[in-house]
Amino acid sequence: MTRTAHWTPTHGEPYRPVPYRPERTPEAESLARAAELRTRMGLRRTVRQFAPDPVPLDVVRDAIACAATAPSGAHQQPWTFVLVQDPEIRRAIREAAEHEERVSYDGRLGDEWLEALRPLGTDEIKPHLTDAPALIVVFQQRYWLGEDGTKHKHYYVDESVGIAVGMLLTALHLSGLAALVHTPSPMRFLREVLGRPENEKAFAVVPVGHPAADCQVPDLVRKSLDQVLVEI
Repeated sequence: MTRTAHWTPTHGEPYRPVPYRPERTPEAESLARAAELRTRMGLRRTVRQFAPDPVPLDVVRDAIACAATAPSGAHQQPWTFVLVQDPEIRRAIREAAEHEERVSYDGRLGDEWLEALRPLGTDEIKPHLTDAPALIVVFQQRYWLGEDGTKHKHYYVDESVGIAVGMLLTALHLSGLAALVHTPSPMRFLREVLGRPENEKAFAVVPVGHPAADCQVPDLVRKSLDQVLVEI
C-alpha cells in the first residue's frame, strides 16, 4: 500500500519544489494505450436504468480517489464526495429531486431547454436515484475554515470540481461500472439531507451501478474528432 502524507492547507506557505522524473513511455506503447483508451471511452454511455445488484465498494472508492487527483485552483482541492448506500437516504434524495424536477418540467426549464432534452427521453421521474446501489453526491467547497475559524476563499471551484467529476466518470467506466451525472435544480436539499456544512454546495449526483438487463439508451451520435479538434 502506498503511504501518503496527511494533507493540510498550504495557504501562505513558501514554494517548495520537489523532483518529478516520471519514466517516459515508449512511443509504440503510448500509441497503443491511447488507441485502447479511445476505444474503451467510446463505449461509455450515460445510464438511467440500473440493476439493483451491489457493486464492489472498493472499486467505487478507488474511482473517487482517482477523481481526487484532479488539478485544482491553487491546489486547494475544493471537493467532497459523499458515498450514499442507505436506501432510506437515497429515497429521500429521490423524493426531493423529483419534486424539483416536476417544477422544472412543468415550466421552469423553458421551451428551448425542454426541446433540447426531448431526444434524451428524460422526464421528472428519476428511478436511478433509488435503483442504483450507490450514489456519489459531489459537493464543491466554496471556502475553507482555518483553525481560528477564518474563512479562506477557494479559486476556480467550478472548473476544479468539473474536472474531478469528469475523471470520476472515466475511472468508473474503465472499472466496468455505469454512471450518470444528475443535476436537479436547485440542489440545496442535498446539503440538508446529507448534513453537509455551510461551505459546501451540491454540484452533482452520480448514481453508480451495473446497467439493468433491459437497459436502453438514446440513439445518439457523438461529434467526430474533426468536428471538435482544431489544429494550428
